[in-house]
Amino acid sequence: METRAFSPELQAKINELKTLREPTKLGSIQFDSKLILAPMAGICTPPFRLLMEDLGAGGTVSELISATGILFENKRTHEMLKVDEREKNIGIQLFGEDAESLGKACVVAARQNPKFLDLNMGCPVRKVVQKGGGSALMKEIESLAPVFRAMKEAVDIPVSIKIRMGWDADGINADKIEYIAREEGIEWVAIHGRTRAQQYTGLANWDYIEEVSQNSKLPIIGNGDLHQPFQVQERLEKTTCDGLMIARGCLRNPFIFLESLPKERMTKSLFKGKDYLEIINRLYDYTVQTYDSERTRLVQIRKLIVWFAAGFPNAARFRDQMFKSRELDDTMKIAEDYFLSLQDRDKNINYNEVFMNSGHG
Repeated sequence: METRAFSPELQAKINELKTLREPTKLGSIQFDSKLILAPMAGICTPPFRLLMEDLGAGGTVSELISATGILFENKRTHEMLKVDEREKNIGIQLFGEDAESLGKACVVAARQNPKFLDLNMGCPVRKVVQKGGGSALMKEIESLAPVFRAMKEAVDIPVSIKIRMGWDADGINADKIEYIAREEGIEWVAIHGRTRAQQYTGLANWDYIEEVSQNSKLPIIGNGDLHQPFQVQERLEKTTCDGLMIARGCLRNPFIFLESLPKERMTKSLFKGKDYLEIINRLYDYTVQTYDSERTRLVQIRKLIVWFAAGFPNAARFRDQMFKSRELDDTMKIAEDYFLSLQDRDKNINYNEVFMNSGHG
């Protein structure tokens, strides 16, 4: 199955904005843009990652994948490791609790030919933290050097880490972790500007991220609360970080990696309803090429289409229709009718509305 090309009109808009991208070098890897897709559980699958690269992301990271699941030969876990050969700057993110299992998991993950491997040290979810993974790794930093060393020694591709500011307000230690990471050969550090105790509440502390970045000898990627193009524009203008990671912001605005690039603030999006239908059709092609199961295809693509509709007229009614549909072909027909009806309509996202506040900062 061939992947459908974008119309000349849409491709021209994409190409024009891509000329504004500023490349950045993180460790030994050159990224086409300073804006990188952050890892999101259940979302950063190959089809979505490919689409975000098409729409300007300088690199992408997989959803977090269990080192234990890899070593236990769990079928679903191994499916999550899949990298599409068309992906350019893709990292596989692992989570685990001990040096030995993470080192062995790195060997398996590297067989998929990612550009880099990333260690999740920021996930605040209880089931991950209770086992000692995710942000729990930030609590006892004396145990980190052996973990970093095992991962680095296991593979010959770059290893990075994604952390939070610390476990809680009394345990802010990202700067100390950056030092250990540098000593052990980790190539860059992504920092989410909240503690584990905050989960995804409150605001990301960009003052702290910038402080670490200014004093760090490693490249730093900043992450947190980059939901709107103008927020990303402002951060790009003043940050000392080598890159920024965008998570939830690209779910309601998949063009955010492009619309954040112009120096002047855009009052209206260049991308209309008919453009959204084109990227949905390409997402469908990628999804069908990736998954054999009709059910998996439906589940994976439907939630993304519904998020893409946020801010357009009658989005709530469209969402209801989508989730009542049980067949992929019917779902795509509903989406086609809806987005074609929008034509050149603008979307108006209510950024004051709580959106996925339980995760994917």
